[in-house]
Amino acid sequence: MSRRLGTLLVGAALLLTLGGLGALLPVPYVALAPGPTYDTLGDGPNGDPIITVTGADTNDTSGLLSLTTVAVYDPISFFAALEGWFDDEIVIVPREEVYPPDQSEDEVDEANRADFLASQQAAEQAAFNELGYPVKVVVQELSENSPSEGRLSPGDAIESINGVPTPDLDAVATVLTAIAPGTTVDVVRTRLDDAATVRIRTGAATDRDGSVLGVVVSNLRAAPFDVDIQLAKVGGPSAGLMLTLGILDLVGEDDLTGGDPIFGTGTIDGEGVVGPIGGIRLKMIAADELEAAIFLVPQANCDEALLQVPAGLTLARVATVDDALEALEDLREGKAPPSC
Repeated sequence: MSRRLGTLLVGAALLLTLGGLGALLPVPYVALAPGPTYDTLGDGPNGDPIITVTGADTNDTSGLLSLTTVAVYDPISFFAALEGWFDDEIVIVPREEVYPPDQSEDEVDEANRADFLASQQAAEQAAFNELGYPVKVVVQELSENSPSEGRLSPGDAIESINGVPTPDLDAVATVLTAIAPGTTVDVVRTRLDDAATVRIRTGAATDRDGSVLGVVVSNLRAAPFDVDIQLAKVGGPSAGLMLTLGILDLVGEDDLTGGDPIFGTGTIDGEGVVGPIGGIRLKMIAADELEAAIFLVPQANCDEALLQVPAGLTLARVATVDDALEALEDLREGKAPPSC
């Protein structure tokens, strides 16, 4: 065999080896792509309703109010990364942007899930705010060996203590500061449409004078019904806006969709302010592929969204829940909503 032929064979073998390694060895990047969408008026992946309302009649809904997600593919090979760089529907980013080096994958996933669970409560509060329900002192959890065990439960609103109204946290602290530990007090609590008086022997406060009920409380809006949100394997806070709209469509006075497929994204706070999210372009792609009648875009994401809007996708700029409701009303009336 000639030296030239031998060199060619060795080169070919090396090329095949490198090609095989390129197809198998991971690189320090991840691929982001349009993820699943979930209709907040429908069922989740496990077949159960995403939003369940207990204690109130719900509306017969039509259309879709779908939240959008971004899928993360990790690990990826060199060739997959190379292909992704030339694909308009895939974004290749350094892995550390998604999984910081000082956190494990489990820690990142847990943090994202915690953000989603927080967005659930914010969505409920934003919906209750829109429906006009008042802020009350609401039990979040009971402390260890709580004197309120069996008498108060998470979700209970504390209306008064020993006949003194307790509309906020300061009022609760003022009343209990004046009560000696070990005193039995009458607490009026409400849950849904049920009101009851329970007797609780107080414990001793450790950070001020007086006594405690042994509960963690927050100022929250309280409705005469319960909302339960179940959506496994979704992380981050960006579902908040669409969850809020889902609750409002189920218990509010208006059919928000008019039978149309509505898609969107955005964080939410308890006062109904919509905040920015990541992956807006990928979420627009998913909405466009599913023939969205409109895509709700957080105002802070508008500049980014306008860089590459899928042909035919109608955008609606929203900074608050009220903006979203007005955009949907415009759509139902055949008018163009404010765009980015």
